[in-house]
Amino acid sequence: MKLLLTSAGVQNPSIRDALVDLLGKPIADSSALCIPTAAHVMGGPASAWRFITGQTPLPMCDLGWKSLGVLELTALPSIGEERWVPWVREADVMLVAGGDATYLCHWMRQSGLADLLPSLRDTVWVGLSAGSMVLTPRIGADFVEWQSAPDDRTLGVVDFSIFPHLGLEPDNTMAGAEKWAAEIAGPAYAIDDQTAIKVTDRTVEVVSEGHWRLFPS
Repeated sequence: MKLLLTSAGVQNPSIRDALVDLLGKPIADSSALCIPTAAHVMGGPASAWRFITGQTPLPMCDLGWKSLGVLELTALPSIGEERWVPWVREADVMLVAGGDATYLCHWMRQSGLADLLPSLRDTVWVGLSAGSMVLTPRIGADFVEWQSAPDDRTLGVVDFSIFPHLGLEPDNTMAGAEKWAAEIAGPAYAIDDQTAIKVTDRTVEVVSEGHWRLFPS
């Protein structure tokens, strides 16, 4: 897949330009599916509704898409792959909400979406916070909120971890990121809300109008 891993959505022109480049066409000509699943653990139903309707300061679903649908992963096992897989394949982009990355990881596996990802070569994945972190190998114990999570491991689609919301007091300080990176013990990025990581064909590019830091392994 083509990945745009953000901390807080499409916050500035640089990130928006990166999104359009990945799509290969204007946002107004692109069909999107939004995935609110991760929001259920931390934000609850009101948070999921705000994400879907664009009633947040985190630009994702309100960017002017040609069409926008909702893909709730917890419902997919009861729908059947013959129904939902074509919906995913027809979409240009998936917009993935923040919340708890381990819960999202669980339902990506349970639903079958995780197994489908390698075949979605032309689809763009735009993650917001946990929606980005779920594609990394680990998120760090401090970011696990779901009580049923066995550990902090996630899907490992990319080979680096992400510390989002850098600079957001009191928890997401650079000192906190340094401590987190030491625990991760692998390549990792700390990114603020004006930063995203663009991944195409294993090429990683930081797109930023803010602050970020790479922690080598």
